[in-house]
Amino acid sequence: MRLKLLRTLCAAFLCVSFLLAPSAGAAPLQKVATAWMSAQETFPIWYAKDQGWDKEAGLDLDLLWFNSGMDTLNTLPAGSWVFAGVGAIPAVMGALRYDISVIALCNDEAAANAVLVRPDSPIAKVRGFNRDYPDIHGSPETVKGATILTTTVSSSHYALDKWLKALGLSEKDVTIKNMDQAAALAAFDYGVGDAVVLWAPLTYVGTSRGWVVAATPRETGNPLPLLLVANRSYAEKNPEVTAKFVELYLRGIEYIKTTPQEELLPVYLRFYTEWAGSEYTPELARRDLSAHILYSLDEQLKLFDISNGPSKVQQWLSTVAEFFFSTGRISRAELARVHGSAYVTSTFLQMARKDGAR
Repeated sequence: MRLKLLRTLCAAFLCVSFLLAPSAGAAPLQKVATAWMSAQETFPIWYAKDQGWDKEAGLDLDLLWFNSGMDTLNTLPAGSWVFAGVGAIPAVMGALRYDISVIALCNDEAAANAVLVRPDSPIAKVRGFNRDYPDIHGSPETVKGATILTTTVSSSHYALDKWLKALGLSEKDVTIKNMDQAAALAAFDYGVGDAVVLWAPLTYVGTSRGWVVAATPRETGNPLPLLLVANRSYAEKNPEVTAKFVELYLRGIEYIKTTPQEELLPVYLRFYTEWAGSEYTPELARRDLSAHILYSLDEQLKLFDISNGPSKVQQWLSTVAEFFFSTGRISRAELARVHGSAYVTSTFLQMARKDGAR
């Protein structure tokens, strides 16, 4: 009787072990290195990883942290990553210098990049100098000669340029101090400079200290897309992996767009604590979420559509290239290459739609 019971238990154990063990024919997960910054655009893919969606798709995503978009791009030749979320400024430079492809949109962060000044600054006391942009602060007299802290060749640099142009000025009229974002925030807090240009979430840290928003790209009428980019060679050789990655990101966007904010906030704050290593209040998180425009798959396909000429995304990036050309950072030949927009592709969004991405 005992022998029979032992045999039964052994058989049951082997059966359960067989069911729980990976199938001998199961394909191994494909490792995929991706690059991100401590900002909103990382949340959708962080959440996808947190929920195990990447493994469901047969991928094992590695999320690498970088300080800025240009820092991200500078590691691409070494093969550090194959997909990344970067601002429009690094995306254009990446297309010219590193042969990347723009494969989807993360968000429009035009309201999340801001020129900030202290409340007692003469700049803060002038508003509406340019009637076309009535909400921006400053005038040629109050801004000319100012020292401005920002991260150059970045979205904050672009925000600065658009503010200066709206006031009839250029970079030659001010002194720009190049700093990473955290250093710029700290330096301005200690009294260095007349203005600082920050991106989210540091924008909200600044405003929480009473600093005045002099301008954002949205207030000067300029969209500022943050983009999903890919190592072009890798994407072309691995279209299925690239499409899966896009699907995962879009699934994360859907989660943000469809989840009630009170349910979303604790998860969003956990992202900043666990991945970005920063503590933010629920109020700052709410402001961060509301400042970014997110696009569904259908909306992105419309923005990438070239049936009636250059797509919206191509037009936005051409505007960024004009900024680079006006500051002497790219040549006229390089400007023409950007206007050609061969690096912007909807191929993987189209594949995502066929695969049933939300």
